[in-house]
Amino acid sequence: MALFVEVCKVMSFRKAADALDMPSSTLSRRISHLEKEVGLRLLHRTTRKVDLTEAGLLYFQRCKRIVDEANLAHEQLGEMLEHPTGTIRASVPVDFAIIYIAPLLEEFGAIYPGINVEFDMTPRNADLISEHIDLAIRMGQPPDSTLIARKITSFTSQLFASPAYLKRCGQPQHPSELIGHDGIAFPKTSHWDLRNGKQDIRAEFGGRYRANNVGMMKRLATLNHGIILLPQTSVTEELAQGKLVGLLPGWTGASLPVYALTETRLLPAKVRVFIDFLQQKLGK
Repeated sequence: MALFVEVCKVMSFRKAADALDMPSSTLSRRISHLEKEVGLRLLHRTTRKVDLTEAGLLYFQRCKRIVDEANLAHEQLGEMLEHPTGTIRASVPVDFAIIYIAPLLEEFGAIYPGINVEFDMTPRNADLISEHIDLAIRMGQPPDSTLIARKITSFTSQLFASPAYLKRCGQPQHPSELIGHDGIAFPKTSHWDLRNGKQDIRAEFGGRYRANNVGMMKRLATLNHGIILLPQTSVTEELAQGKLVGLLPGWTGASLPVYALTETRLLPAKVRVFIDFLQQKLGK
């Protein structure tokens, strides 16, 4: 249909073919196929010129509007890709949102002023389809499901404690010594898997406090209640202020991947640029 409109605009197969950057014979064959499809002759062809039939004139008038609308739609889609707009609904863990996403929002907002972000930071795993959520950020290996996973980044955790705690309880020199220390960890956790490139050790520890919130774990550690295992990027301020110090240099926890989960690979521009932005800023 679009090829037919181009021929009618210049009333010449050769000129239209040149404009379309395709062989004149191919263009003529496509138009002949179109005429067979509609069951009517649309163009009178002679060696000197091309004229519209009565049916061709009616068809051209209708098709031109349709093709113009289609071209406009493509242009608007291009504008959406270049200047995406709309609201993104994102299900994000509280700690990840506060520590890692919040500092990036000013820059993201400056680049994409037409995009708003609505955060759902409830601890449960939201249902993307039924709750109309565009993407979910999840820590750890993604579950086997129909959701599409895109890796954002990965974290490697280290051990930290307050100077006052270490002064009171002593500084461990080896992971095996953690069994005599108070660990502040996630619920139902009584050991950390640590490695130094040569050894992997299951380090047992004690302690009275467990929490499913990194902010709470950091706060308890700065109040001298024990040792934490977290990414260094999550305790930058506490290290700079001297509230926490690193332990057992060279020993780290297992790598923790972070994924963006979406319902489909065909993402709206607003969601795609948000994921791309996070990968660019946080990816390793």
